[in-house]
Amino acid sequence: MKTFLFIIIVIFSGAAAGLIHGGVNLVFVEPLLDQAIGIENQHLFASGEEKDTPEFWIKYDGYRTWQKSGQALAGGILGISIGALFGIVFALSRNSLPGKTDMKKALVLAGVMWLTIYFIPFLKYPANPPTVGDPETIVLRGILYLIFIAISGFAAIGFYKLYQKLKTKKFIAVVGYAAFIGIVFVAMPENPDKITAPMDLVNNFRIMSAFTVSLYWLSLGIILGSLWHHYKPDKEILPFN
Repeated sequence: MKTFLFIIIVIFSGAAAGLIHGGVNLVFVEPLLDQAIGIENQHLFASGEEKDTPEFWIKYDGYRTWQKSGQALAGGILGISIGALFGIVFALSRNSLPGKTDMKKALVLAGVMWLTIYFIPFLKYPANPPTVGDPETIVLRGILYLIFIAISGFAAIGFYKLYQKLKTKKFIAVVGYAAFIGIVFVAMPENPDKITAPMDLVNNFRIMSAFTVSLYWLSLGIILGSLWHHYKPDKEILPFN
């Protein structure tokens, strides 16, 4: 393995996919966040915690401008962290992944990781805009979500090992994972917060969030697979005799 080249490919792939995610988020998710925060602001005004003054809106607009301007950068940083994990897993499992090209292998792995560490946890604990949820339960909600990701991810690894060992009836491993994660799905506690925001806003936010994250995984698979195929970091350079 050409270590330096591997690191460059992983960092570039993660950053590029993350920038795509951040840019798409800015277009599709941020307007929904503006609506949700607008509802929160009205609640603050109604409760007397804040006053509807020009000073409040100047401070608010400055804060939101700062948030939005950092969207692409945040996406790039997050993309690199997830891309590093993806690159390591791809390097270790590449030879056993289905597909005739590195692109297809990378897309298969991206699909599996998207399903196990994003989509299945998302179905149990879907993304909510800021106006949904009690601030006092944010830590609990975060812990539940991370626990579900860890369980799903490690279960996928365990059943993948079983899949490799089975010479026949490999479908048993797939069915086993589905049955296990189904039990975990039912056993895990529900989200403790009730939804009081308009359901149209909540559903649109969830759909757009799922779209942008899915686009990230697709982009990551395409970019890393293409670079891997072109530069072949797994091939050692043989010295001249």
